[in-house]
Amino acid sequence: MYRFAKAGWCSLFILLLLYNPAAMAAPLAPYHIYMDADWSGANPSSQAIEWGIRTALDERNNTIAGHPVKIVRANHRGNNRRHLRNQQIFLDDARALLVYSGLHSPPLLANKKFINDHAILTLNPWAAAGPITRSLAPNWIFRLSIDDAVAGQVIVHHALTKRGFKKLVLIAEDTSWGRFNHQNMSKKANEYGMEELPVIWSNWGISKAAAKIILRQAASMGADAVLLVVNPAESITFATAMAELEPQRRRPIQSHWGVSAGSFSQKVGENVLKVLDLEYVQTRFSFLNGMLSEHAKQVLARAMRLFPDAIKTPQHIRPPAGFKHAYDLTRILLAAADQVQLSGDVKQDRLLLHHALEHLQTPVQGLIKTYHMPFSPPKSDTSDDHEALHIHDFTMATFDVLGNVQIQQEP
Repeated sequence: MYRFAKAGWCSLFILLLLYNPAAMAAPLAPYHIYMDADWSGANPSSQAIEWGIRTALDERNNTIAGHPVKIVRANHRGNNRRHLRNQQIFLDDARALLVYSGLHSPPLLANKKFINDHAILTLNPWAAAGPITRSLAPNWIFRLSIDDAVAGQVIVHHALTKRGFKKLVLIAEDTSWGRFNHQNMSKKANEYGMEELPVIWSNWGISKAAAKIILRQAASMGADAVLLVVNPAESITFATAMAELEPQRRRPIQSHWGVSAGSFSQKVGENVLKVLDLEYVQTRFSFLNGMLSEHAKQVLARAMRLFPDAIKTPQHIRPPAGFKHAYDLTRILLAAADQVQLSGDVKQDRLLLHHALEHLQTPVQGLIKTYHMPFSPPKSDTSDDHEALHIHDFTMATFDVLGNVQIQQEP
């Protein structure tokens, strides 16, 4: 009797499965989220971006609208051709949904047309060059980060009005990123009565000896402060070189945020930080401000739980910009996904997410602020419709002697 009953229940269970396809449905295939960044020369910023992404995804059990997610690292090493190759690999991946970019602007600038032509949904939590997000539809790059179209204004305004400097000289890397900053900083300097903003061009991999020559040249040109637009490795070189100059030739540095992108403070050391008069642009939120909201406290606790070996205190989230931008941008992505019905067909779902990002209907609470319609369809090829942050979200920061980022809370 028992055997018969057992066999009967098994047969009934099989019949239920046969007549209930949902019960037999295979688990949803994971979406692939690519992190195409510099995992070699700019590893700290790439790692911080991934922490921010994973922390936001963990709030949803590592799913997007119920679909599981797998993060795929791609390393372009700051090289435009490697970046293009990674985009082609993305297109060949049948589960690839979107791409997060990293620190470097030149790869995105060089391959922007390819990204837009091939509808590669790209979320940018760092690279700052203004033209990256400025395209007429279809525009597939969305940024939540510093925007060079206004970042240079913040730096120059602070240098000339808050610090009271009279003669600025710009040291900038000789790339499209550096040239764009020179153009925008010059416009702002002109507004304050500077007829021109002198510039000295620098190259990647500059030696300390060459950096000292450039810094002495800036001083001989009458600079009472130096504007600095270089990448993390070169910022370490220039900072160390400035600290080693004769005291009468040292000048305050008003920097873009390359100084905060890598292991700058650890590599230059406490003695250099004590000597330098260094300020740099940042976005406003900091885990170190001592007045965290309950939401920020929960985010910090989650990050410390997820990455216990790497994040033991708020000070271990370095560079903080990568984390907070990626976290906020991922929360916006998740809100967009909640607004549509994802099908599992990645090409269709990219289109759905793109539309939802440009027409977000609900506010999204982030670390930096609460976002209300952060993106919209481009009105022109110069508009900031794909910029989630704006000039009032930027300020200047310093390092304390331990290398922690100190956000200035000036209005």
